[in-house]
Amino acid sequence: MRGIEVKNISKSFKDTQALRNVTLTFEAGKIYGLLGRNGAGKSTLLNIISNRKYPNEGYVSVDGMPSAENDEALRKMFLINEMNLYPESMKVKDAFKVTKTFYSSFDEAYALKLSEMFELNIKKKIKSLSTGYQSIFRNILALSVNVPYVFFDEPVLGLDAYHRDLFYKLLIEKYSEDPFTAVISTHLIEEVANVIEEVIIIKKGEILKNQSRDSILENSCTISGTVSQVDSYVASLPARAEVIGSDVIGGLKSVYICGDDGARLPEGLERSTMDLQKLFIQLTSM
Repeated sequence: MRGIEVKNISKSFKDTQALRNVTLTFEAGKIYGLLGRNGAGKSTLLNIISNRKYPNEGYVSVDGMPSAENDEALRKMFLINEMNLYPESMKVKDAFKVTKTFYSSFDEAYALKLSEMFELNIKKKIKSLSTGYQSIFRNILALSVNVPYVFFDEPVLGLDAYHRDLFYKLLIEKYSEDPFTAVISTHLIEEVANVIEEVIIIKKGEILKNQSRDSILENSCTISGTVSQVDSYVASLPARAEVIGSDVIGGLKSVYICGDDGARLPEGLERSTMDLQKLFIQLTSM
């Protein structure tokens, strides 16, 4: 089986439960958005998948192989996050060469090309890079490594609008040429909404949603009207429909619903689409 299977993963740090019985599958050749607020457990999950942290319970397999202490499985994955795996005194150009020794598929020529596009000075030491250029450096590594599973943990941290846009364009270009599994962990929902195919929403270490982007949006909506009309409509909803939030302004009310069946509304009510950012905010603020 191709893909990454995460089964019943739990992780605690002292009195904090970072992950609770998380079960997921990352299929080969898809772009995932791992969406959650700060502290939701995104980074912990990616660190466990890539064998940088160990779970208290559960296991991870990569293409059917256990990932823990398995070099063959680990070479199929690459994670970028704030953790610096290179000596701070190392120059960027030397880090590219070191990466090539661990990942034979690393395309050093492509990394140099991207460095020019992002205006990254490869002669600089890693420790001298600004926060934004630290992110650019890591993103270049991830885009050049050519492995089946790449994890981007907050990849646009410190990047200006131009560099953020360039990163997403290059990611899509790379994926279009040779599809791989990309997992983008972020709390900046609006920016990734048109990039990702699959949506995973995590809150306080638990998975709230795990669906395709199109499916989750097609079945989510906002219903608006007078307070009494909206309350009456909500009371008649089928069990599968989930009200995830509401707003009241004066005598008007809006409710946000997952699992809407699209049935004709009573007169006086209005149905509108809900974008991914609004859905995320309503789900994670409850």
